[in-house]
Amino acid sequence: MGEPTTHKQDPPLAADEVTTLRSFLDFYRATLRRQAEGLTAEQLATTLPPTTMTLGGMLKHLAVVEEGWLVETFGGDELGEPWASVDWEADRDWEWHTAADDEPAYLFELYDRAIATADARIDEALRGAGLDALSVRPGRRTGEPFSLRWILVHLIEEYARHAGHADLLRESIDGLVDL
Repeated sequence: MGEPTTHKQDPPLAADEVTTLRSFLDFYRATLRRQAEGLTAEQLATTLPPTTMTLGGMLKHLAVVEEGWLVETFGGDELGEPWASVDWEADRDWEWHTAADDEPAYLFELYDRAIATADARIDEALRGAGLDALSVRPGRRTGEPFSLRWILVHLIEEYARHAGHADLLRESIDGLVDL
């Protein structure tokens, strides 16, 4: 067990839209990473009843969320491993359920790889149509494509939701409160 080493950079108080969105996304990515850093495999698999959510599961979940939105939905590509061989019909929450079997180094590697892949896709889109770039795959409900802007706001929302969960889980494990 140890103190987190990831530095969180506060988003700028005044910046253009792209910088603001990316800064908030990076802030929440760092928040999750800090809350999971320095923990053992057993601690990453610790729940806070009544939820079955774990910090390890959260790392794996947000890795597939990043790749799902930016590789699969936005880019139109198939997901790579470990996601490609998952029977999602059999277990929609596979990433949450299997994280307890993974070593911390693997979970962080998976998470970091997903972020790097997502950032590369974002960078590529921003060099083209920018935040107005549309996803290759449409939404299931509307049949309409998502803008990169919508996807980034959704990722920030997803991270913000889970950041609160991560705070509660980490505090219950070792009392660490991330400021």
